[in-house]
Amino acid sequence: MADLKKKRMRTDKIFKYVFLVFISLGLIVLAALIYDIVSKGTIMLDWEFFTRFDSRFPEKAGIKAGLYGTIYVIGLMIPITFFVGTATAIYLEEYAPKNKLTDLIKLNIANLAGIPSIIYGMLGLGVFVRYLNMGRSVLAGALTLSLLVLPVVIVSAQEALKGVPDSLRNASYALGANHWHTVYKVVLPSALPSIITGLILAVSRAIGETAPLIMMGALTFVMFTPQGIMDSFTVMPIQIFNWTSLPKVEYELVAASGSLLLLILLFILNGLATFIRYKYSRK
Repeated sequence: MADLKKKRMRTDKIFKYVFLVFISLGLIVLAALIYDIVSKGTIMLDWEFFTRFDSRFPEKAGIKAGLYGTIYVIGLMIPITFFVGTATAIYLEEYAPKNKLTDLIKLNIANLAGIPSIIYGMLGLGVFVRYLNMGRSVLAGALTLSLLVLPVVIVSAQEALKGVPDSLRNASYALGANHWHTVYKVVLPSALPSIITGLILAVSRAIGETAPLIMMGALTFVMFTPQGIMDSFTVMPIQIFNWTSLPKVEYELVAASGSLLLLILLFILNGLATFIRYKYSRK
């Protein structure tokens, strides 16, 4: 018995160090990538980089069009995804009948999270751009990205609603509240921090997506900013992708500056969402 215990302890220690090595390798690679982006990106990252449009000359290239386009698309995608995803999760968990059809719908929603993003780009091209005649607009791009990340938001919202204790629901019913008031006043506020966490993950994925927007026809070389939701646009990942494909070596520095700005924007969004989540958690 003692020998078996020692063998288990030795095996646990071996796996502990194996996992530590792999984690360390991952962190080292991540640190190297961040260092490379920061060291190259700071060379051309100045105020004029924010205020200039793209150019045939690397020293004159800027990311103004991509930055404005990203703000428009993500700013429109967030409320669409939040309200549709949360409403769907509330229906599935609180109102839908508990039968095989509901279970099948939940299973398919979970499976949608694993579909390649380019498929959503093809869907956006066929439905929003052509069938609904939205063109290659900001609205079409926001709806396409919303389709991409909705499964993540719906599943996380479902888990958040499941995590609310039944005692809170029963206490609300005992005080005379009906089902809707219980969901709206008790269940949803308790689940909101976890729902916002799912939204953070969704935004983090959507802000770096390129394939679905390229598939639906987002522009690469843009010399204007969108003035409304029906205007054409480009986003930062597409502009960075375009710079990396150009032959001039200097564009590598421009792409690094764009990547650094994208990281900063992502950190700001995550920080804001985390602050909101913390605020609601305290309440």
